[in-house]
Amino acid sequence: MTSPGYDQARVERRRREHERQAVVFGVLIAFLAVCGIFALAVYSGAISSPFNRPFTTVGVGEQETYPVPCLPPIKGQPDGALPTAYSDVEVRLLNASEEIGLASAHESVLADRGFSIVAKGNVPMQLQESEIRFGRKGIVQAYTLAAQFPEIRLVLDDRTDRKIDLLIGEEFEAPLDVEAVEVASDQPLLNAEGCVPAKSIEPVEQVKRTKTGDEGQPAK
Repeated sequence: MTSPGYDQARVERRRREHERQAVVFGVLIAFLAVCGIFALAVYSGAISSPFNRPFTTVGVGEQETYPVPCLPPIKGQPDGALPTAYSDVEVRLLNASEEIGLASAHESVLADRGFSIVAKGNVPMQLQESEIRFGRKGIVQAYTLAAQFPEIRLVLDDRTDRKIDLLIGEEFEAPLDVEAVEVASDQPLLNAEGCVPAKSIEPVEQVKRTKTGDEGQPAK
């Protein structure tokens, strides 16, 4: 037969367990409520998120920063280098992302403006931001193409001809509308901010294309 004292102790023990459970669940519910209110405030823009690190694409490393060459002096153009005629700018469109079809999408815009698209394909690298790569003979051509974009990286490489490459990255920016492009055949181009003479830059190695023709499988 169970004694009254034992029953009372069991009742007290259950009561304490219930009280602890109530405290634990209360704290959890309060924490979730605070998180929900904070998330709603961030989403609505009432407060800024403390986690302001930009999203990065898996497999895409941080792009190295290179010095940008200044425009060279051009004989017969004492006020500064004039833009190259679009038809004389030979461009290779190279996909440097996992997206398929970016080269063709850019071709439809740039070719309509008169740029000479000489090749499309992939490169064995992935970039976050798009880049224009060119040699010392193609600096004016690179600046002319760069003017078509709101912002783009310029990288000097070791090629010896005037052809230039547009490497299209994951976070590419589409070309500006024609009306927004600040290029005129009789107006000198402007040097990039912080540029340095090309002769003082050690050019990077030219990136080799991995596929001829239009881009097919994404670059790996």
